[in-house]
Amino acid sequence: MKYCTKCVMPDTKPELTFDEEGVCNACRSHERKADDIDWAKREEEFLQIVAQNKKNSGYDVLIPVSGGKDSTYQAIKALELGLKPLCVCFEPTIATELGKRNLDNLQNLGIDLILVKKDPKTYKSMVVEGFKVLGDNEWPDHVGIFTVPVHFAVKFNIPLVLWGENSQFEYGGPASSTDNKYLNRRWLEEFGGLLGYRVEDMIGVDDITKKDLYLYEYPSDEEIESVGVTGVFLGYYFPWDTRRQTEKVIEQGFEVASRHIETTYTNFENLDCHSMTVHDYLKYVKYGFGRGTDHACLDIRNKDITREAGVRLANRYDGKYPHEAIKEFCDYTELSKEEFDSIVDSFTNKKVFVTDKFGRFVKDIDGSLVKKDEYVLR
Repeated sequence: MKYCTKCVMPDTKPELTFDEEGVCNACRSHERKADDIDWAKREEEFLQIVAQNKKNSGYDVLIPVSGGKDSTYQAIKALELGLKPLCVCFEPTIATELGKRNLDNLQNLGIDLILVKKDPKTYKSMVVEGFKVLGDNEWPDHVGIFTVPVHFAVKFNIPLVLWGENSQFEYGGPASSTDNKYLNRRWLEEFGGLLGYRVEDMIGVDDITKKDLYLYEYPSDEEIESVGVTGVFLGYYFPWDTRRQTEKVIEQGFEVASRHIETTYTNFENLDCHSMTVHDYLKYVKYGFGRGTDHACLDIRNKDITREAGVRLANRYDGKYPHEAIKEFCDYTELSKEEFDSIVDSFTNKKVFVTDKFGRFVKDIDGSLVKKDEYVLR
């Protein structure tokens, strides 16, 4: 594995690229944020969008929310700009009590909020299918968080949809250099984490029908055009800084966890869903890095820690077997722990992790995988 010379991201991250100096495109994007982008000009552009979308009645903007720190920040920003938002939450897979309280707190800021509680039978079938076939238990959530709010934008005649950060720009990827401001159908299909699967591929799984999947289908081009729905990234217009934004939402009643999340060293992300922790663990077994690396990279780029500290944190927290989240997930899916581990092993990267003479993965006493020495971050 080759690691970025500025942060700690490895080249196993899909479609991440490195330049001749060994620096990843996510770090180069961050340099542009600091040195090249005229943020005052972009803020003025956003204020023009705000002015164009303010109405005499009804909602000015639709904000997809989870109750997490990012969507809470989006809602606060909209209120500060004098917008009347409608917030739409696509219910998390396995909602946490802390996440529920943070969603209530967001609503209590003075916001109308729609919580979409999906058909649990259809959704659970898609969760299990995504887990077994794609190694992604959150596949239906990735779809629903992007499609359901747009359905409501069409139904409520709200042209402006306000998303958070552009993950391609912030975390690196093939579109990191384009600095795209729009989230639309094309962005979802290319960068929304669908892994080459389509919504219609779920038809027939546990007798799922096309009608069962209505909310997961992106509205038609005709519906989008009839309202003029346009989804924009707030992170295009204002510099995205996770820790500073977290401090701001805490001032408005947002709660962080009492300790770090199982797969990382922070206590402010993935608070709303147990299943997302399983998703992060699956990323680790596939690519050899996890949420701890993601957070270390962001903290390094924002100069909150040094690269040396990032190396220590990523090595300490990445890849720990998340016992609590896995128990919640097995209870939800009715899979045994043995079935869960067997499916995870089928997606685990034998190039990165140690196996015994029978080809079985070597695991520590706590259930964590053992990396081959040449793949250890240094």
